[in-house]
Amino acid sequence: MKKLPVGIQTFREIIDGNYVYADKTQYIYNLLTNGKCYFLSRPRRFGKSLLLDTIAEVFSGDRELFRGLWIYSSDWDFKKYPVIRMDMSLVDSKNENTLTESLNNKLNEYSEVEGFNSVILSSRLQQLIRALHRKYGERVVILIDEYDKPLLDHIIDTETAEANRRVIKSFFGVLKGMDAYLKFVFFTGVSKFTKTSLFSEMNNLLDITLM
Repeated sequence: MKKLPVGIQTFREIIDGNYVYADKTQYIYNLLTNGKCYFLSRPRRFGKSLLLDTIAEVFSGDRELFRGLWIYSSDWDFKKYPVIRMDMSLVDSKNENTLTESLNNKLNEYSEVEGFNSVILSSRLQQLIRALHRKYGERVVILIDEYDKPLLDHIIDTETAEANRRVIKSFFGVLKGMDAYLKFVFFTGVSKFTKTSLFSEMNNLLDITLM
């Protein structure tokens, strides 16, 4: 009998550990083949992180990991793409300075692993995407989990929340002009700030929350 994956948010661990997995790969295939930029709002503990991890594994090129699941027998080519994945619930967001520094550190980690030089935060995400595209010869996948955590942590401190909003808007705003370099973009969060000016630059972000 398979075990229940209580609290496990890593697709590979579920498969390798012989845990129960409700096959969502046909839904993922439909997302990947019918659109490019998505937003999904769900309460915490509703499987958003596992969904993003599964999408990341689809783009890893490891077809055998999906043996027995719907997508394994589909026409998905399992080509490997560079993936930038960020969990915003793990960044320090007590004020705009620490949020900026924490985001900077996250991009530093990617830059160091890939052997890229560091640049200033306002353009680093853009330059990292271009550098990954040059290095791998493929467009880049962007997966952002809990994007609104730096705002919700200060929901009653409007001054800090607004300062953090400006940082996030500037950080992700560069994606608008990067369409030629992007294969797939997916944001998740608890709240639907996509309806505010936070993602006003990303007018192609499709909200699938109610679909």
